[in-house]
Amino acid sequence: MAANKTALGSDLARMDAHTITPQEYDELPEITDADMQRGTWKIGDKVVSQKQGRAAFGAALKQKINIALDPDVLAWYRAQAGGRGYQTLINATLREAMRGVQLADTVRAVVREELRRTV
Repeated sequence: MAANKTALGSDLARMDAHTITPQEYDELPEITDADMQRGTWKIGDKVVSQKQGRAAFGAALKQKINIALDPDVLAWYRAQAGGRGYQTLINATLREAMRGVQLADTVRAVVREELRRTV
């Protein structure tokens, strides 16, 4: 048994070191909608519906919180999103604000460094 594990481990290391070439990509078949429909959603070893699988996948990526928003702010986001998806729109707005702050911090740091060099 130990010999098999050793051989398998060396094969995995060789596989990890391999770089896929463009020709190898060409050999891969296209995944069609029919292929996707034949797929099975599982949570652990339990087969679940597509709806349950998608919900579990989404829950794993996001964290639920409670937040109090002004009614007009919430109404605006709901109107922008057409009713559904307003939380995704709020998340995107918060992400853009976060990136803006990061960008502003980076620009400030660069300007400070340039000012130090000129003084």
